[in-house]
Amino acid sequence: MITIQKKVVIDENGNPTDVIIPWKQFKELEEILGLNFDEKTRDEIIKAKEERLKGRRGSYIDIDDV
Repeated sequence: MITIQKKVVIDENGNPTDVIIPWKQFKELEEILGLNFDEKTRDEIIKAKEERLKGRRGSYIDIDDV
């Protein structure tokens, strides 16, 4: 489990409006969630998922080859 240090920004009515987290933690979350991938990599991941759902393994490589 990941623990996130955060600061919650509250508006004049006491409602939370924003959350501030340390840059390092943001970058870690970005990597964990895959938000740091370029468009080509995202497309490859989507294609691999579609192939997996169809029962095809062509978009995958053996873990030993990584």
